[in-house]
Amino acid sequence: MSTAVGARLGAWKRFRRHGPAVAAAVVLAVLGLMAIAFPLAESALGLQAETIDLLARLSGPSWGHPIGTDELGRDLLLRLLQGARVSLFVGLAAALVATVIGAALGLAAGYFGGWLDAVLMRITDFVIALPLLPLLIVMAAADLSRLGLDADRPEHATLRIILILALVGWTTVARLARGAALVVREREYVQAARALGTDSTTILIRHVLPNSLSPIVVAATLSVGNLILTESVLSFLGLGIQPPLASWGGMLTGAQGMIREAPQLAVWPGLLIFVTVVAFNVLGDGIRDAFDVEADVPGLRAR
Repeated sequence: MSTAVGARLGAWKRFRRHGPAVAAAVVLAVLGLMAIAFPLAESALGLQAETIDLLARLSGPSWGHPIGTDELGRDLLLRLLQGARVSLFVGLAAALVATVIGAALGLAAGYFGGWLDAVLMRITDFVIALPLLPLLIVMAAADLSRLGLDADRPEHATLRIILILALVGWTTVARLARGAALVVREREYVQAARALGTDSTTILIRHVLPNSLSPIVVAATLSVGNLILTESVLSFLGLGIQPPLASWGGMLTGAQGMIREAPQLAVWPGLLIFVTVVAFNVLGDGIRDAFDVEADVPGLRAR
């Protein structure tokens, strides 16, 4: 068995022993199934998430509407399922793009060092120092037509939110990737590859990146919950996913004026946002502990 395979098996065993992380993974799997089941739910109920029925507004649970309707008579369950699909997709896609950007910049800075490291890290510090919420509001309010995008098209509006979140969410990954690259570049196998004349790009892809994946994966997992929360904030402010497409943050916007009359309109999306963010954070903690080899060596941490 190779060292890499053995390390992966050890990480998997440690992850399975992390009860909260396993529970979080199950919760996220259920949420993912909810998002996948959205078209099936529409077929089963014979409705669409955007169908408005003012005569049935704010109705209670029934066979036709399992958890009731919202302020416009739309089925609340279908809106939540569509919101799960949108919010999870935006969070995962933004985390993926942010991870790619952050890993590329961080690995390049850590491996090459020198002036490139200084420039990239100062850019990272500049992005971190920017006030996040005002920056997101300005970026979200930008005119999409200048970029050839149509804000009225849901796919273009969703793409805009993903890019905005990714452009402000890559800094943590970049810092962790840089730290890992600084360690890996001094290892014997990297030194040997460099001595054999292997070009830097090949060394980065074949040696530095695979051996720096642990902190990158952990940072990416932890960032998903934060990005979903950020998207919810933008949608709550009316700058995120636009109606009639549902997102959990957007549903909270519609519910804020009806807290007393219909509190369930805010409770359901708020609860799902809370559970999703907590689950991703707990999962990230579990993955971090799974990659921690010292956990299997008693007393090693103390030394």
